[in-house]
Amino acid sequence: MTQTKIRQPIVTVCGHVDHGKTSLLDALRGSSVHEREAGGITQKISFTLFPSEQLKKSCPLIDKKGIKIDIPGFLFIDTPGHAAFTNLRKRGGSLADLAILVIDINEGIKPQTAETIQILKINKVPFVIALNKIDRISGWKKLGDEMQKNIELQPKNTKQEFDEKYMTLIGSLNSFGFDSDLFFNIPDFAKKIALVPISAKTKEGIPELLMMLCGLSQKYLAGGLSISKSAKGVILEIKKDKSISYAEAILYDGELEKNDEIAIAGFGEPTITKIRVLEEIEPLSFKFKPKEKAVASTGLKIQFSDKVDVLSGMPFVSYSGDKEQIANEFKQEISETFDSMLSKQGIIAKADSFGGLEALLILLKESGIPVVKATIGDISKTDIISAKANKKINEVDAVIAGFNVPIDAEAKEILGSDKSIKILTEEVIYKLIENLQKFREEKKKEIEKNRMMSLNSLCKLKILPQYVFRNTKPAIFGVKIEAGKIIQNISLIDESGEKVGRIKNMQSENKPVSSAEEGMEVAISVPGLNFERGLKEKKFLYSEISESQFKNFRKNKDLLSSSEISALQEISDIKKRKKSDWGN
Repeated sequence: MTQTKIRQPIVTVCGHVDHGKTSLLDALRGSSVHEREAGGITQKISFTLFPSEQLKKSCPLIDKKGIKIDIPGFLFIDTPGHAAFTNLRKRGGSLADLAILVIDINEGIKPQTAETIQILKINKVPFVIALNKIDRISGWKKLGDEMQKNIELQPKNTKQEFDEKYMTLIGSLNSFGFDSDLFFNIPDFAKKIALVPISAKTKEGIPELLMMLCGLSQKYLAGGLSISKSAKGVILEIKKDKSISYAEAILYDGELEKNDEIAIAGFGEPTITKIRVLEEIEPLSFKFKPKEKAVASTGLKIQFSDKVDVLSGMPFVSYSGDKEQIANEFKQEISETFDSMLSKQGIIAKADSFGGLEALLILLKESGIPVVKATIGDISKTDIISAKANKKINEVDAVIAGFNVPIDAEAKEILGSDKSIKILTEEVIYKLIENLQKFREEKKKEIEKNRMMSLNSLCKLKILPQYVFRNTKPAIFGVKIEAGKIIQNISLIDESGEKVGRIKNMQSENKPVSSAEEGMEVAISVPGLNFERGLKEKKFLYSEISESQFKNFRKNKDLLSSSEISALQEISDIKKRKKSDWGN
């Protein structure tokens, strides 16, 4: 009976920038790569093949603990850019079988770490946490060959600091719904996330980390690593080297040969193209090697025979000749991904790749922010037109959220003359969603406040006696809005509670206006008022409000600014002193 061939588990290495993702992979590769080669790195790479024979050399604990290894090794994927992490998608979930979440033990969970945890949780990816940079803990020394013993042998103060830091992290992870502990304290890895203290610099903890990955692979992935004949993969990134464009891709199932035809998904028809050059990442190396055939799972560099426009994060498959069938499959995959996440009304979402857009939509849905339209590419004039249509339905949705995308020239030109549409862009989804939530909250308050103010105007005006343009009826004079907002026809009272009259007209910089807000200076006309007799000795004017209006403002104080709250209190004091019809 022929044994089913299995592939390497795909392990993504993710986490906050500068917490040591690439350093960890350098430590793994460095165990068998010549120093001269390691010193010649000129750019970050995306993949590391780690064969099983090297696992046993690098991790004697595998044999010592009696861990059986059936897997041919691991394919590690470095995610130097956050956008690359979000591209690690395939139909049905995450491209990664396992993940190593790298956290600097001295810094703890940062915004990008939190976002990564959310994505791992949503996609149900099993992961271990590499608590990196233990060598930076004050007084830390390598005192034992195994990490558990090494921790126990640390000086008292060092051990105490280590305990405080990892316990703090356990508390933080608990807030995300994960129970965790140091790996040697965990009897059941299905119930708790393993924390593996490491130093990518001194290589402490690296054997334990590899041991954990082997154990998790054997336990949870054994039945899901068989290889089929048909090639399936994901375009991770499109890169340029001088004048040549190529795709860095992951083959996660099947076999792929040079000159094979593949179909790459898009938002329209799939792209059918031949592979002109096929290169595979070499084991424990930074180099790619030309190949006639590659077998999953592995990292590839592909040049196509035709000049094709391919999007990052898109899936590809072997082309069998039935374009319609493949088009339908891709269409179903994309519609399954996006249709369930779109609403009848909501914001516009943009991202630079298929995976990035999917990750953004997942996290927006988790955050309760509806999306009406989601596309890949720069923020364009069309997006602004769509956002303006949203504004007519709900002003809160008149916003474009862009993950890792720029605003194109035409859109910038429109925005220069039209400030009615809000555009928020970020390179980290976590920050983008945080900014969106803040904007939406503030916008809701603004809308509610405007509704309230249109029914009940609240304002405090400072009279500008140097700007009296007409003394006799109607009086025309300058005021500065100290608090609130003024509109035509609101009634004014003075500091004594005496009625002054209604504002008939307003001008700002010699132009008629229908309203004016805090900080503005305007000229107002008040029929029936003689400025010399009525206001010469006065400093401030206030809007005339009824007792019910006052109660409504007080009930909604959270919508008012501090200056408006102060003005409201002053009006209340004036009414009390006058013993007005408020019943005081």
